[in-house]
Amino acid sequence: MTSDAVSAGGDPRRLLADVRELARRVRLTQRVTWLPLLVLGVLTLGAIPVYRFGHQIVSDCRTLPDGGRVCHVEMVAAEIYWALALAAGYVVIATVYLRVARSRGVEARVLPYVFTGVGLVVLFSFAVRFWVHLDPPPDLGRPPAAVEALYRLVDVTGTFGLALLVLAWLERHVALLVFALGYLVVVVAKVNLGWGDGWGSRWQFAPMLAITGGLLLLGSAGFALAQRRAR
Repeated sequence: MTSDAVSAGGDPRRLLADVRELARRVRLTQRVTWLPLLVLGVLTLGAIPVYRFGHQIVSDCRTLPDGGRVCHVEMVAAEIYWALALAAGYVVIATVYLRVARSRGVEARVLPYVFTGVGLVVLFSFAVRFWVHLDPPPDLGRPPAAVEALYRLVDVTGTFGLALLVLAWLERHVALLVFALGYLVVVVAKVNLGWGDGWGSRWQFAPMLAITGGLLLLGSAGFALAQRRAR
């Protein structure tokens, strides 16, 4: 990145304005916003066949008063997939982000975002397991809406949105902040467009994974196009 030096003429306000403008230009040059959205979108869509065809452990089945049955289902294949995919994904994000930024002559503050993303997934995974272990639902029926929303927020796809909020703060990126908030609304409110009704337990995860993954990919394309036009 290059910049033309302009004398502030001893005016402190002019000097401060020049410094702020230079900082803004550096932040714009540092941004590779499309990259994490692209990687996370691909990982999210890649999880669909894992949930559909992966190994599950069904246990603790109980009969409900209305005659139905509910069971505790552990998604073994999905847990392994997310552990490996997220480790590889965040390594790719950090490596490419730093390489692209340095090729433009600047550094990138992407590592706090990566550490936050990994930390949130690990923390919330242990927190949910600990919570269920200490206070399991008494009838294994449908939990209250607020509890369902909280589970969706601390799910893997929910943590993507929380980590994007951190990246928006690091880059002072208002557009990314708006996108991350909109993404979290879709996740927490489970905006599935009516998809998945009657698809069966094996496909119940597919609609939201397709919607959130598609949203991340669309966001990646949008930010890449906007960045290309700005340069």
